Amino acid sequence: MDFGLFYFANDKEDADDRYRLLIEGAKFADSHDFASVWTPERHFHAFGGLYPNPAVTGAAVAAVTERVAVRAGSVVAPLHHPVRIAEEWAIVDNLSKGRVGIAFASGWHAADFVLRPEAYPTRRSGLIDSVKSIRSLWRQEPASLTDGAGETVDVTVFPPPVQPELPVWLTSAGNPQTFREAGEMGAGVLTHLLGQGVDVLEKRISEYRQSFRDHHDPSEGDGHVALMLHTFVGDDRETVRETVREPFSKYLASSFDLVIHAAKAAGANEVALDLDKMGPSDIDFLVSQAFDRYFETSGMFGTVEDCLRMCETLHEVGVDEIACLIDFGVETGTVLSSLEHLDRLRQTWRDREPAR
Repeated sequence: MDFGLFYFANDKEDADDRYRLLIEGAKFADSHDFASVWTPERHFHAFGGLYPNPAVTGAAVAAVTERVAVRAGSVVAPLHHPVRIAEEWAIVDNLSKGRVGIAFASGWHAADFVLRPEAYPTRRSGLIDSVKSIRSLWRQEPASLTDGAGETVDVTVFPPPVQPELPVWLTSAGNPQTFREAGEMGAGVLTHLLGQGVDVLEKRISEYRQSFRDHHDPSEGDGHVALMLHTFVGDDRETVRETVREPFSKYLASSFDLVIHAAKAAGANEVALDLDKMGPSDIDFLVSQAFDRYFETSGMFGTVEDCLRMCETLHEVGVDEIACLIDFGVETGTVLSSLEHLDRLRQTWRDREPAR
């Protein structure tokens, strides 16, 4: 089971150096045998707002690293033309000398689709079509498209990427259909514990593996599951709890209005109205409950020994990589110092990891 770093910062207006943690964390990951660095795509909101274009942040990571995989977690494919995605990431693949990988998502927030409103109603089916097109373009297969004069032209992506095949994941919040589709496509899965417990995740991974085996030759293996997990490792569990409590609680609270808007867009008006009507004390209670759940069962917090228990659980259910989300509000210097403990966890797990 590999370890990577995952970024999804809540932007802070008073930040002096917004990307220090990304760059210094990537350097650490590169020099300490971590598998990957993931950056997302988010638009028009402080929650995740440091990352409107993972190709740009991926290029920055590529420029300061030599070995670690440079991944998007995730590109919202329906927001963009497939040719543009293939072009941008072919550049990053060249800058990184062949270390690129992309998790693709369908998108969930209606406001994001001001970039391409016509794609919102068909975003789920459009995701699969886009990924197929991008993979084809990556292989340097020409695409027949209509130009500005209404003529059909064949286009090929430049520069040619270094990797002959693009490593691909589909991002899923737990939808079983997405897990099955990823298996059918021969893609990996990037998922999280925000809306599913470990027991549900185990079932989804099993379905994904079976789908992969059903549609691909055994020589291709049975896929790859990366799990995004909020992470902070330290010397003492209670010190870790108090270090992360305030910043992580603020981080959770900052996402609430996103949940309201998303619920309204999905037609879940009851949920949206309930959240709208909540006062500060109600919100504080919800945040407190969420913090306790993440700290105890849905994140990787505490000492190396504490976190090894979570590693064992995730290994048992079939996770291939833990993508450690580290930028949820703890002061940058403190997070960078904590990476030494995270690396000790990685090394200890490598020494103890049981066979699957």
